[in-house]
Amino acid sequence: MLTEVGSVAVLVTDANKAAEWYRQKLGAEVTVQGHWVAAKLPRSNVVLHLCGKNEDWEDDRPGGQTGIFLKSDDKDKTYRELKSKGVEFDVELRDAPWGGGKYAIFKDLDGNKFWM
Repeated sequence: MLTEVGSVAVLVTDANKAAEWYRQKLGAEVTVQGHWVAAKLPRSNVVLHLCGKNEDWEDDRPGGQTGIFLKSDDKDKTYRELKSKGVEFDVELRDAPWGGGKYAIFKDLDGNKFWM
């Protein structure tokens, strides 16, 4: 029986460069074990596997919607902090038309889009 999500792959052009971005911009704890580069947000159990180019990609490539939603205790504060660190937003913080508060969509250095 499946019990939980262990990691989610995020395709990046350079895993070590991406690791530094995730550490500096998002405050992620980063570990590097050979080609396995992982980023974990401070209070999360889910690991983002920063997956550099390999044969398993087939025709996939970095950039675009990941469908990954990253939580925040205070979206307004987090939005301001990320903006001050130079994080680029595809959708600026706004009220969600479906209700339930605010959301924004930001991009990593490879153009992968994350919901907040």
